[in-house]
Amino acid sequence: MHLNTYALQPVINFLWTVADDVLVNTYQKGKYKDVILPMVVIRRLDLLLAPTKEHVLKTFDEYKSKLQSLGSLLTNSKHGSGLAFYNTSKFTLKKLLDDPKNLRSNFENYLNGFSENVQDIIKQFKFRNEIETLDEADILYSLIEKFCSPKVELHPDKLPPLAMGYVYEDLVRRFNEENNEEAGEHFTPREIIKLMTHLIFDPIKGKIKDGTYLIYDPACGSGGMLTEAEHFALEINPKATFHLYGQEVNPETFAICKADMLIKEEDPDKIAFGST
Repeated sequence: MHLNTYALQPVINFLWTVADDVLVNTYQKGKYKDVILPMVVIRRLDLLLAPTKEHVLKTFDEYKSKLQSLGSLLTNSKHGSGLAFYNTSKFTLKKLLDDPKNLRSNFENYLNGFSENVQDIIKQFKFRNEIETLDEADILYSLIEKFCSPKVELHPDKLPPLAMGYVYEDLVRRFNEENNEEAGEHFTPREIIKLMTHLIFDPIKGKIKDGTYLIYDPACGSGGMLTEAEHFALEINPKATFHLYGQEVNPETFAICKADMLIKEEDPDKIAFGST
């Protein structure tokens, strides 16, 4: 897939406008990312779970008192979401807007309904710390409403992980510029990633036979290198299987990477948090 950030500017601009419209009097610009990045991830997961919501709730209600662990039931395609994650809350982001008076407690209930692998993502973003601030400033409703707007398309079918990687990295670059941080601490341009991928794989092209291979990035950032490496390796041999492993020390970037692995139906547990 060939993408450029120019084609994704409407999405990037929309998300920046959400920050400027909703967060402007409550957050400094450098802190916008504490809200915008986790909300992007949560909305993408929310959209993926929407078609199986009733299915998951029915299974959850039926078995919650009978079984100690419901994970395998709630993720399989027959009884659950058919994805590696689920949400057992009765709410979706859109349904939260139906009850503005109880928005904060309902939103917390919604977040608590996610499976453990998503809980880890929310935790690394430290997003729960922001809910009190958003609620007290009376902007939580506006924020959720903006993310449910039909003006922005965040569904992974329309904005796949590779495209979303561009969006994340452009937003991170802008947020870091507001903080006077070096963008390179978090952002490796795709052209450089592509060059690195060629340097790694070109000399061993003939050795990639049918079978299973592991790809590891010890400082994986938001997962761009892993994604590009897998794409390139599959071009060499579409019959080979690749398992992606990574480690990342920045909690927000780790959370983005893990969320994208969930969306791509890779194993999110193969992404570790901490310093290599």
